Amino acid sequence: MNNQIFLQGITIEQLAEVLKSMLAINPQEQAQPANPLLTRDEVCELLSFNKTSLWKHTKSGRLKSYGIGNRVYYKRDEVLEAVKPINS
Repeated sequence: MNNQIFLQGITIEQLAEVLKSMLAINPQEQAQPANPLLTRDEVCELLSFNKTSLWKHTKSGRLKSYGIGNRVYYKRDEVLEAVKPINS
């Protein structure tokens, strides 16, 4: 299989401009989304407990879950807000 790309009708300068514009991405936009969604496994790892505890906290209303199809997600900011200090 040949791994070559042939471009017709474009100069090297035009190709360089296109590549520069594609690579000029703001590093802040590339870092992370504003509020990424976490899976159940990721929330359990973040909070250091098992899925049964996660289910109990979700059912009691301490954590709010979001569903897409048959998948369950949690917003990272909401999960971290739910963690409260014991001695305040």
